[in-house]
Amino acid sequence: MYKIEKNNLKALFRKIASLQDLILPVKVADQTNFGIWTEEAEVDLVTLKTVKSGKDAFFPQSETLYTCVKDGKKISIEPEALRDKPFVVFGMKACDVKGVEVLDKVFLAEPVDTFYAARRAHGTIVAMACHEPEDTCFCKVFGTDCAEPSADVAVWMVEESLYWKALTEKGEALTDAVKELLTDGDPQDEQKLEAEKTAIRSIVEKLPYTDLSLEGWDGNATDSKFNSPIWEDLYKPCLACGTCTFVCPTCQCYDIKDYDTGHGIKRYRCWDSCMYSDFTMMAHGNNRTSQMQRFRQRFMHKLVYFPANNDGMYSCVGCGRCVEKCPSALNIVKVIKAFQKQEGGQA
Repeated sequence: MYKIEKNNLKALFRKIASLQDLILPVKVADQTNFGIWTEEAEVDLVTLKTVKSGKDAFFPQSETLYTCVKDGKKISIEPEALRDKPFVVFGMKACDVKGVEVLDKVFLAEPVDTFYAARRAHGTIVAMACHEPEDTCFCKVFGTDCAEPSADVAVWMVEESLYWKALTEKGEALTDAVKELLTDGDPQDEQKLEAEKTAIRSIVEKLPYTDLSLEGWDGNATDSKFNSPIWEDLYKPCLACGTCTFVCPTCQCYDIKDYDTGHGIKRYRCWDSCMYSDFTMMAHGNNRTSQMQRFRQRFMHKLVYFPANNDGMYSCVGCGRCVEKCPSALNIVKVIKAFQKQEGGQA
């Protein structure tokens, strides 16, 4: 284990950025999101949750796939180059790293998404433990320990020091690249770090949703949950705004569109939302014609369909962003608790 003083972090960021792109939480107009580090950037490692997760680094909100160029009667197709340079995503929380694992199940399964695979191959994740989890957090429900993030490198901010621990070959390589700025931790540092982990886990145990039960939600619950009348009551406040899907670390729906540049056509993909009425719209119409059906689809996918096809892994990581951001106070916790109450469990 290594450490670096908090007042020397800019030197650490400068060193990493001199070798490869560095993406980390940056505050702009009072909003903290992941962005490219620059000397002028206002780095924000204090805010617990960025508005969006670091998902964009691997699955961008919008990206060009290829360009069609017309030269007379000749049309050529120019594929967009795959990522071929290394980069570091610094400061992702344990829940958001778990979100990347969910995306891996989707984009690295056959047929492999080459754009995503190239970014995963070249990206190194430095995950930061959650110093003080908030009331909207429930990552423990989905098996995540926010005091011990699993990534290429795990870091903890304790008092005026940042503790650094490499966990993978990528992590070791990054550690070697910045080792001149790191110092070895001593037994006293180990004690401070263990005390920090204990304090974090103590907070988690007191959070309002930490004991949320997933009983009855699994890959075998399709019929019982799909046909439940509970959905008809739950969905009504939904505005179909899609906020929940855009802040979610695991949502992977996208659309593919063409853009006329005046000199050719660019084909690109961009995030989409299963909550929109025109999602997957085709010439014959749409398979889900009501907002209730779209609302149900979102939560059935996360809690039933995804685990059914991915060895029991849920497509929710308990980050709590949907709890914070939904303007109608609809979220996955509310759905789970509604079914608990209806089915005789404790709400």
